[in-house]
Amino acid sequence: MAHARWHHMLMESQRHALKAVDEWNCSTGNYSDFLTHMHKAWHYLLHAEFHKAGVDYRYRDPKTGRYVMIDGEPKAWDLERCLRERYANAGDPVRLNAELFVALRNKVEHRYEHNLKIATGGKAQALVVNYEQEMVGHFGIKYSLADRLRFPVSLQALTAEGREQLESAARKLPQPTRDLVAKFEAAIDPDVLESLQYDYRIRLVPMVGSKTDADLAIDFVKLDELTEEERRVMVQAGRKGTVIIRDRQVEVADRAKLRAKQVCGAVEERLPFEFSPFSEHVEMWQRFHVRPPKDSAKPYETDARYCIYSEAFNAYLYTQAWVEKIIREVGTPAKYQDFFGKEPRMKQGVSLPRQVGPPAEEGEQHLQRESA
Repeated sequence: MAHARWHHMLMESQRHALKAVDEWNCSTGNYSDFLTHMHKAWHYLLHAEFHKAGVDYRYRDPKTGRYVMIDGEPKAWDLERCLRERYANAGDPVRLNAELFVALRNKVEHRYEHNLKIATGGKAQALVVNYEQEMVGHFGIKYSLADRLRFPVSLQALTAEGREQLESAARKLPQPTRDLVAKFEAAIDPDVLESLQYDYRIRLVPMVGSKTDADLAIDFVKLDELTEEERRVMVQAGRKGTVIIRDRQVEVADRAKLRAKQVCGAVEERLPFEFSPFSEHVEMWQRFHVRPPKDSAKPYETDARYCIYSEAFNAYLYTQAWVEKIIREVGTPAKYQDFFGKEPRMKQGVSLPRQVGPPAEEGEQHLQRESA
């Protein structure tokens, strides 16, 4: 089967992207080669997009309107021109990230490649992630490189001495190279500088506790799936640059885990109505697929954010995050009724708000004050 020309361009783009990542991850890899291959990967990718969309991406002489020719072929747009055409907003973090690496490719000195690789690690990660998202966004998930790329094994965060070596190497960059990056970023909006599309910085924290067969070595956390407290801690740690190194763990079985009755007791303390472990709680873990049913052949297949299986007690134990999720989902009489299709059993001395009078939110606030 003959493929369209854009498909061949895309395959060449992917070949360069994989070569670039191999160069980066290899301990003897060459930073200049990474820059060159990612430059070509982006270049071929955008040409493939333009070709498929019917966009003429060749230079024309402004006076004659004819194509500018090189070796008998029309001259195609360079990467900088492609980026300007693809991302019209000059402040787009994806465009700025790629433009920085175009500038670095033109200026990199061989003897300082190792230092520059350390200093630009987050930006290089963003360059690759942006490339993958751009490709999948335009050509579909079947062109994803996710199944061919792996998270590299790294020693750089295992010791304080190793971290000091990294910081020292970054400080040894020559002044012209440091000035290039500083001047480039001086005109960029601070919010863009913090964008993961411009500089992809991550915090690695070892995973401890029970494991399931579905667990991967790397688990990306989505902030919108965390509790308010968890989100606050994660964001503060990220902004402060806190590094968490766990040298040794003394294992405490089922530490900070709750049984079903304890979960319901913790929920009830914060609500004006009753919450039963034998009806409401069961229905909630079933509907949210938090754990398998009793006597399941695969008891460990739980949602580890909210529940784990304790083999020692042959029981399911729950996390504080599950308590918080329950309260978010059914924490008011209105939410409870929407979820369960019935009115809650109000605590003694507390009644449902009237159907007429103040708006629902005000009525709920009044009810909370009354039950406090």
